Amino acid sequence: MGNYIFAFLTSVLLSLMFTPLVRKLAIKVGAVDVPKDERRVHKEPMPHLGGLAIFFSVIIVILIFLPLEKEIISMIFGATIIVMGGIIDDLKDLRPRSKFMFQILAGLVLIYGGVRVNFVTNPFSNNASLLDLRYLSLPITLFWVVGITNTLNFIDGLDGLSAGVAMISSISLMVVAGKFGYTNVIILSAAIAGACLGFLPFNFNPAKIFMGDTGALFLGFMLAAITIEGVMKSVATIAIVAPILILSVPIFDTAFAIFRRLINGQSIASADKGHLHHRLLNRGFSQKKAVLILYGISAVFGLFAILVSQANSRQAVYLSLGLLVISVLVANQLGIFERKQ
Repeated sequence: MGNYIFAFLTSVLLSLMFTPLVRKLAIKVGAVDVPKDERRVHKEPMPHLGGLAIFFSVIIVILIFLPLEKEIISMIFGATIIVMGGIIDDLKDLRPRSKFMFQILAGLVLIYGGVRVNFVTNPFSNNASLLDLRYLSLPITLFWVVGITNTLNFIDGLDGLSAGVAMISSISLMVVAGKFGYTNVIILSAAIAGACLGFLPFNFNPAKIFMGDTGALFLGFMLAAITIEGVMKSVATIAIVAPILILSVPIFDTAFAIFRRLINGQSIASADKGHLHHRLLNRGFSQKKAVLILYGISAVFGLFAILVSQANSRQAVYLSLGLLVISVLVANQLGIFERKQ
């Protein structure tokens, strides 16, 4: 327990120390987000690249508190590739195809390092039968990594939103991983939660710096890798259910955005003002209140994930399906599927 606490506190302190330095660097190199359209909520130019502070904090904690096993090394190299792509995107605006190439390369590094989804379970089987994915393991792992990597980036539209959701998700992962005794996953989650907490004083409304694609993509990638390395290697049904519940806010927001764009004849890569945070702003909530509401939703789903980890396979599936139905109904009430420019 002491190691987990020290890892968390070290990450908090490093993030608190690095963020002001990164802010100065961002201003010096011209890494400043200038609002160019109505989608952006901020009205003044804002330095970004804040994700570098989170990245360095997490990597240093990993090097201090974890053994450099093959899986951990692949996470470090994969995360570095993601951050390199994020930096270029924050400075020069990469095309979506180029972003995906960085993400796929990072995912392949993870897979080479042994971080992959190898099987799925049958929740309705009395003997917990497993289905070996064999050749499907690679595309399914890549789909999860690239998908989750982008979900954090999709919701990064309000001050403190991505950092707070990532922090809450990491804490939930810590608790669930504790059930299985996954020490490495607990420390990894503690490192991410701490780095996000240390970053939030500079990023919560009114923000002094944005994390940029550098930070949002890094957090998404690390959460994707951690869920595979930890929870998804369990033979229980929660191997699939728990990560989806924990990351429900970014996953559902991204899924609704893709569905909304498809039914409206738009490209799934096109931008709009139909995300959950935009809808809350349109209903009259301030930035702070909208972010706190989404924090609350993320925490509730994290709590459900922890409860599901104590349930049997069938209960986990039924509970998850019920939450999915409720989420769709709430999304429909918010007008998530309506077209918004």
